[in-house]
Amino acid sequence: MGKVIRPTYPKEVSIGVLILIFIFSYLLSHQIFDVRVHELKENKDVYYGMFLVSLAVITMVLIMWEEILFPVKIKEAEGGMIFRNHRTKLKVQLLIYLTIPAIFTFIYMEFEVNHIRFAIWALVCMVPPVIEKIFSGINNYNDFLKLTVRKIEYKNNEKEGSFKLVDIDHLSIIEDERKVMHKIEVFLKSKETVLIDLDEMELDDFIQYITAFINDHYKHLLKGAKIV
Repeated sequence: MGKVIRPTYPKEVSIGVLILIFIFSYLLSHQIFDVRVHELKENKDVYYGMFLVSLAVITMVLIMWEEILFPVKIKEAEGGMIFRNHRTKLKVQLLIYLTIPAIFTFIYMEFEVNHIRFAIWALVCMVPPVIEKIFSGINNYNDFLKLTVRKIEYKNNEKEGSFKLVDIDHLSIIEDERKVMHKIEVFLKSKETVLIDLDEMELDDFIQYITAFINDHYKHLLKGAKIV
């Protein structure tokens, strides 16, 4: 079990927000179907279709607002911590996501729809989770940063390395324009320099804790920070 570092809102608040989103999307989703508002009573099956659309919207929200199901956690290691995106989270998100195209396929096959509005709703529900969460998760599936009192380990796609602290001459922190760390420059005693690109590893949620660990345990190796 890891340490939760960014819990979501209380369950009551989260459930309340989800209910509001469901109701709002339910009331608007009638525009997908080729039925006028005053004709809904005569086409009661459309209510089922509206329910399905709202369910797809909620599914999209659960993927995008991932802290509801997957609070951000830090896994403790011997003498330190491991910072990485949870692999189980990505697998579950993929399974959940598959229900969205399934829902819209069913709606398209079973109901008369306004094709333009149907396409807009389908794209809004299907594209953002892929771009913002799933694609990013797949791209950074194996990435991690491990900081301990003895060594630094990392993996960033094809780049990876493991360095004992005794082999490191010094470290330099590279910050962005907000003065937030987004890279670590490692200067080895062998004269080799390694750049750990935290901004490419989707570790933004952990930056505060990475910074604190470095300041607490690697202070003797730090030689300032620079902004790029």
